[in-house]
Amino acid sequence: QVQLVESGGGLVQPGGSLRLSCAASGSLFRFYAMGWYRQAPGKQRELVATITSGGSTNYADSVKGRFTISRDNAKNTVYLQMNSLKPDDKAVYYCKAELSRPYWGQGTQVTVSS
Repeated sequence: QVQLVESGGGLVQPGGSLRLSCAASGSLFRFYAMGWYRQAPGKQRELVATITSGGSTNYADSVKGRFTISRDNAKNTVYLQMNSLKPDDKAVYYCKAELSRPYWGQGTQVTVSS
């Protein structure tokens, strides 16, 4: 079983930045495709960014150019650097690991407000 723990969420003003972290358990992290998703109240959970075991990345159009996903396999951690944050970015952000089935973290709240 894989356990994922997100951190780094909080309150930030529009135009500000946050860096989210997702720490994974186990010794096989380097083989997992990882992703960040978000869910705002009353809305579906949506994909934000993904990164493969080889380091290839993919982004939702809404965050392209503003967010960067990365991973540090030595630390079993995936990051989401979020710049130029907008009020529409407010959501609970979830980390996902893709194995035989997906594993999800508990989520971390990101609030963008003046």
